[in-house]
Amino acid sequence: MNSRGWLWLYLIAFLSLTNMVYAQEDFSKIRDNLTNRQARADSQTLTPGTALSSFQQPSRSYSTQPESDPPRYVRNLSQTGIDAFKDLYWLDAGLDYRVRYEHRHNDIRRSRITTDDPVLLRTRAYLGIREILDPLRFVVEFEDARRYNGKFPRDTRDWNEFELIQTYGELYFKDALGQDGLGNHRPIRIRGGRMAWEALDRRMLGTNQWRNTTNNFEGFRITFGQQSNDWEFDAWGVQPVTRLVDKFDRRDKGQWFYGAIGHFRQWSKIVTIQPYYMGLMQDGDGGTRIKREIHSPAIRAYGIVPDTEVDFDLGAIYQFGRDSEQKKSAYAYLLEFGYTFRQIAWKPRVSAFYSEISGDRNPDDHTNNRFERFFGFARPWSADDYIVMENIRTPKIRIELQPHPDLQIDGGYNGFWLASKTDRFNNLLNGSGNNRDRSGNSGSFLGHSADIRARYKLTPHISTTLGYSHWFNGGFVKNRQLAALGETTAGTDFFYIEVAVSAFK
Repeated sequence: MNSRGWLWLYLIAFLSLTNMVYAQEDFSKIRDNLTNRQARADSQTLTPGTALSSFQQPSRSYSTQPESDPPRYVRNLSQTGIDAFKDLYWLDAGLDYRVRYEHRHNDIRRSRITTDDPVLLRTRAYLGIREILDPLRFVVEFEDARRYNGKFPRDTRDWNEFELIQTYGELYFKDALGQDGLGNHRPIRIRGGRMAWEALDRRMLGTNQWRNTTNNFEGFRITFGQQSNDWEFDAWGVQPVTRLVDKFDRRDKGQWFYGAIGHFRQWSKIVTIQPYYMGLMQDGDGGTRIKREIHSPAIRAYGIVPDTEVDFDLGAIYQFGRDSEQKKSAYAYLLEFGYTFRQIAWKPRVSAFYSEISGDRNPDDHTNNRFERFFGFARPWSADDYIVMENIRTPKIRIELQPHPDLQIDGGYNGFWLASKTDRFNNLLNGSGNNRDRSGNSGSFLGHSADIRARYKLTPHISTTLGYSHWFNGGFVKNRQLAALGETTAGTDFFYIEVAVSAFK
């Protein structure tokens, strides 16, 4: 492993171990509170995520919270407040519609310099049956995604008509592993079928909530424990679903994606530790694509420094295996520190982020150093959707605040460099060969950007988002545009407005 990779693994382990002393004391306090307040707890409704009822503490890092299971727009019908549904405790349901207008001026992802004003539409519907047939449960989720008024051909990022993105059966054993120290049951869940879910910080496995279409898979997944427990173990073996614009989607029979994640939350108010492994096996499909075998062990640790409002989120990933005829050797490390000003009414959080994701150092050797991003979520990398998790160095500063319970605002300033100037900038020029300079003469500076976003809950059923980002082209982008198009620009503008409507509060 690269020496910097070992350094980050050591740093994560050191922070975790030094915090355990504080954590054991904190866990004792939680148990004492549980005993002392038991009488009052009998008359309270405890919600997951509170110290009294759950070990789980979400990370404060920017845009890393996985989508819930079931998704956020889904409700149990007995809890919707509708009298006709009050006895339907066994049925989860949701209906969600989203429309987004985008104004993209000089979008560097495209193969020509122009202005585009697409309108993106997405509809989702969900039905889930639980408890009444336990241990057998079922889920079906539908999605229809389309793009109108755009200048470019339909693609699978924006267009996926009338698709079932989830259709799975589940065996759910509620108390198979007993209970944890807070009285939460430890279930075992075994799922089989078509599934979509997010894990960790969404950078390696995500459904891509920003994008109009959804990552999903067919196969099996087993989970020991649940999010509120002090520990949880999740493992899967699945085949990615290939999205098709004009036909029903199908699984990629020549590719397997598998992995396992451990969640250790006993010290949750201080640190949550997530060691994990992901792997990808891909056949050559009769010579039409390269054969690959990639292994990716990693560790993540996040939490809050004791007796402060300083939070951290650290990650280190190493990759090895084979990529066609080349040896695979790649790495990634991520670091974010933040501080929340609790004494200020708007509770602003200021954070600093830095990551390095390896790129291929030498195109003519027998080793591929380009990091494999698997099925991650690109949105945390850049607000304009230009950056993906490969061949990138990026420092960022951000501020998040909440002036009103229904209003959230965040903004930031970001810089972007290639980790290897001889490797590609994936999304530039529609992913064509012009997005790479094998000589390295185009430099490594991609550009820098500033962005701002406001999210406002207009009614219990309607949420709105308004965002703007300006990208300043760096030397690499200008040089590659000149080589491919004979022209370049100083930068790009991206403005969007989004409205999402959900059937239930």
